[in-house]
Amino acid sequence: MIRLTLPRFILQVALVVLFVGPGEAAQTRAVAPAMIETLLASPLVTPPAGDAHGDVTLVEYFDYNCPICRALEPQLERLLATDRKVRLVRKDWPIFGDVSRYAAYCSFAASGEGKYRVAHHALIASSRSLDSKEDVLSVLQAAGLDIAKLESDVASHEKEYAQTLARNRHEAQALGLRGTPGIIVGDQLVLDGVDYHQLQLLVARVRQQTGR
Repeated sequence: MIRLTLPRFILQVALVVLFVGPGEAAQTRAVAPAMIETLLASPLVTPPAGDAHGDVTLVEYFDYNCPICRALEPQLERLLATDRKVRLVRKDWPIFGDVSRYAAYCSFAASGEGKYRVAHHALIASSRSLDSKEDVLSVLQAAGLDIAKLESDVASHEKEYAQTLARNRHEAQALGLRGTPGIIVGDQLVLDGVDYHQLQLLVARVRQQTGR
């Protein structure tokens, strides 16, 4: 997990540290059922990935400019591809500044057009940093989205989108998150780095505990 105060050159070191030691059990702490219910309450601006009625739900708090979030994305996608009963709810928490916030807004606008997955994948898989609004729009245009329409939607719904981000921020603070990514598996908040195999173990643990 990236802390807010880490300078960018340290993030690459953090990235290596957080994804070593596959197979080791990830440390977690329980989240109260009422809190889980709050996190998953409607409205959710972006559509969940995986099985809409999955037996285990993951929640991810992320930032499009967070390198660890970018590295975690393939791990999550692999889990969704190999476990058809998992649901993933993504929540934007743009801690890297205004451009990350704008990227989140654009993904919300794309969601309104039924193109969230395309926009999300383009932004989270971008090989470059999103240092300006122009960078965000360039990435989305290359992915085939109508950027004029996105810009118009963002302008029309900015207040609504800002409220969604405020909700996500309050949730992250209530959970005690110190940075991105923040991952919840079932009712377990992951306290350290996690990879595909650890995600599998956590999902299996939740199923065992709930008898699913």
